[in-house]
Amino acid sequence: MSDRITLLNNCPVADGKLVIYWMSRDQRMRDNHALLSAAQLAVESGKKLRVLFCLHEKFPGANLRSFDFMLRGLERVALELSELGICFELLRGEPSIEIVRYIREKDCAALFSDFDPLRVKRQWKAAVDREIHIAHYEVDAHNIVPCRVASQKQEYGAYTLRPKINRLLPFYLHDLPELSEQRKLLKQAGEAVVKPACFAETLLGEMQLDRSVPALSIPSGEVAALSALQHFIAHKLTGYDKLSNLPDLDHQSDLSPYLHFGQLSAQRLALEVQKADAPATDRDAFLEQLIVRREHSDNFCFYNPAYDQWEGAPKWAQETLQHHAMDEREYLYGLSQFENAETHDPLWNAAQVQLLRSGKIHGYMRMYWAKKILEWTATPQEALRIAILLNDKYAIDGRDPNGYVGCQWAICGVHDRAWTTRPVFGKIRFMNDKGCKRKFDVAKYMQLWE
Repeated sequence: MSDRITLLNNCPVADGKLVIYWMSRDQRMRDNHALLSAAQLAVESGKKLRVLFCLHEKFPGANLRSFDFMLRGLERVALELSELGICFELLRGEPSIEIVRYIREKDCAALFSDFDPLRVKRQWKAAVDREIHIAHYEVDAHNIVPCRVASQKQEYGAYTLRPKINRLLPFYLHDLPELSEQRKLLKQAGEAVVKPACFAETLLGEMQLDRSVPALSIPSGEVAALSALQHFIAHKLTGYDKLSNLPDLDHQSDLSPYLHFGQLSAQRLALEVQKADAPATDRDAFLEQLIVRREHSDNFCFYNPAYDQWEGAPKWAQETLQHHAMDEREYLYGLSQFENAETHDPLWNAAQVQLLRSGKIHGYMRMYWAKKILEWTATPQEALRIAILLNDKYAIDGRDPNGYVGCQWAICGVHDRAWTTRPVFGKIRFMNDKGCKRKFDVAKYMQLWE
């Protein structure tokens, strides 16, 4: 099997009639290594393929905003799979219980699941593996270079991971089977299924969710993701290198929700950008973010079990922040004041309002946003907790390795180096509004998010 695939237990493929793909992180039918791998085994062994998704409404940090976007996308997945003769089943409850129950009740031969470096997903899989007796294959369909292959350790910085990824890219960054080939492959593994009914609206009405965070009007699903990809290439890829980092301009890709929920393959996105008619400097700048920086975040979360905690910070950063923990703060705010954008700083408040209303903060402003939380809280531990809590709660792409690493970088120096010592920050990289004013039109940005 491919080195993109890892056998998580020591069990063999059983004699059952079903191959199960437990979809979780990669919520798409196209360009999905995990789905293709499960289908291939089903074809080769003459078994039927079924796709399961287990809906856990108590998922940490999730709420109406995230569930609405996800379920609208899953409706599309269910429909497209049914057109290929593949049954999509939506389970509800604790995945470590419901997946095991399903496998025990059905005549299953093997289980495939998505690679995910986050703690809760890994705990679910470990619990499942303790209870099942069929082969469980984990497939890295999220990274272009599989996380385990790119490096076998936590990399200190992008400069240590970049050469490893660049050396391996030619072996992994290639086209996946065309949709016509997928249809031929998947139909062989399929079964007669009934066209699924729409379920998002009904489920959202039934689920016990945090409804304080309203849903967004962003189109969801694979078709919407591919449309957003083409819009980005046509209108924003040219100029990306210089313009994407200016918060007062609308020149970012806006693809992170689709990448986070796996509605868009990073591999497909990279291939489309590579062949786009745009300057090489712009293509390279985007691919650096998409591949090296994004996969660096997976590396950190996979090899650092405290990726979202103070203990996950590098020792030098812990030492310098602790040394300055008693420094006087000019301002001190609590969670409620941060959450409601009630600080003295109109620029910071604008960034928080952008998060509340749009489900994102511009990348440059998110660095400023997190660093000011460090400056205006009593301890760095509290600052990290608040930043992660707010990002997970309001960002449509929250609860993600990129978000955890972003907060850790800004507050705890992860993937960064020591800088000139300052009060409160110690040797952590410093940012202030003067630097922002030199970089972009601050007044325009604040007017956008009054």
